[in-house]
Amino acid sequence: MNPLELNLQRVTRRQFFGKAASGLGGVALASLLQDTARASAPGGQRGQPGLPHFAPKANRVVCLWQGGAPSHVDLFDPKPLMHQLAGQDIPDRVRGNTRFSTMSSSNKRWPIVPAIKPFQHWGNCGTEISSLLPGIGSIADDICVVRSMNTEAVNHAPGVTFFMTGAQVPGRPSMGAWLSYGLGCESSDLPAFVVMTSSDRGKTCGQLFFDYYWGAGFLPSRYQGVRFRNTGDPVPYLQNPPGVSHASRRLLLDDIQAINAAHLADYGDPEIETRISQYEMAFRMQTSVPGLLDFSNEPKSVLDLYGPDVLKKGSYANNCLIARRLLERGVRFVQLMHSGWDQHGNLFTQLEEQCRDTDQPSAALVKDLKQRGLLEDTLVTWGGEFGRTPFGQGDPNKPVGRDHFGRAYSWWLAGGGVKPGTTFGETDDFAWNITRDPVHVHDMQATILHLCGIHHEALTFRYQGRQFRLTDVHGQVVRGLLA
Repeated sequence: MNPLELNLQRVTRRQFFGKAASGLGGVALASLLQDTARASAPGGQRGQPGLPHFAPKANRVVCLWQGGAPSHVDLFDPKPLMHQLAGQDIPDRVRGNTRFSTMSSSNKRWPIVPAIKPFQHWGNCGTEISSLLPGIGSIADDICVVRSMNTEAVNHAPGVTFFMTGAQVPGRPSMGAWLSYGLGCESSDLPAFVVMTSSDRGKTCGQLFFDYYWGAGFLPSRYQGVRFRNTGDPVPYLQNPPGVSHASRRLLLDDIQAINAAHLADYGDPEIETRISQYEMAFRMQTSVPGLLDFSNEPKSVLDLYGPDVLKKGSYANNCLIARRLLERGVRFVQLMHSGWDQHGNLFTQLEEQCRDTDQPSAALVKDLKQRGLLEDTLVTWGGEFGRTPFGQGDPNKPVGRDHFGRAYSWWLAGGGVKPGTTFGETDDFAWNITRDPVHVHDMQATILHLCGIHHEALTFRYQGRQFRLTDVHGQVVRGLLA
């Protein structure tokens, strides 16, 4: 929507509130109109007119973000030749002019380190996945493994920011914010976009979680992700203070909303609209969130599916189960961010631990969605900001880790219109150069939006004189991933 049309809408609101939003009768009328609009909208929180552009395959998305960069060499991209050449240097003709982090840019040696554990064929499709990931292996027939992801980023925060927002520099809206803005939400008592984080800082090098990974950027702030905390109440001030009843909280909120409505009539500031809608959402979440987190009605078989940490608050397994409950309640975009994959000096001791903590819950979420009939229209993505180097880091004669590597790496996707039981793209014998079907970060963003019924070039927002979009000025839908 262009600024002139938006301004005309604000003038109309100003005129309306000037006549109707004074006194308790006006507040009641405004509340009634809000409820009517909410009821007429698909699901309760409307998106933009004309969206989706076409029938979506995915009505909701869950992003299982593996922060720190999982090693594609060890987990998803088997290379038998590397075992034969272990310890020798990666040939110059293979390395070319690849960009590295400062930790490897001055290397004199590039010793080949093959996968630390054997690969296995999984499922009827026979996809090769590391024996470190038996859970993900068990859903091989439901997933598509992409072995040709690539990015320009060589460090963590720019890499995460690049995928989440389309730029390596913070400040643009995140993918979840774009989807919330464009499509709205099916739930009227939960946010459209929820974020949860977990970490294995005690075991491996952890990564920081910055707010701009789920921020709204220059979109109205009501579209930013709502972070559920992993200690204390998931959302601050979820409980009323002692002596404050639900009814008295409602009366107080009505008075605040009347003041906000008057300010909106005077100034037409979209952030005032955000304040009004978010106060209402917070009030409804006081009822919806406690029920969301009550696992007493979950069968033991489901809890066992997610593994031993499922009831451990703040764990990745616990967050995966909450994610399923959010998705089935109509939340549009759930972003789970788990750190600990940054194995520079502890590859041989900690990669297995990291897999053990995340493998079973990741697979369980896919299985749980599938058995509830939700996987068909829920898109699940699993991956990190880049991969790890095929050469070892540390003493060239006895490497202990792997550095960052964006030239080629692996992801997997499931459900929501993705072709199951397949692999896509190839790399050379050293998992270094992409030899078939490259998938750039912007291509993956375009494909995710496409699966949600959106032309990625058409979902834009005008800011500082130009139309911005998630994919910047790049990106092609990867048709080979689509069912």
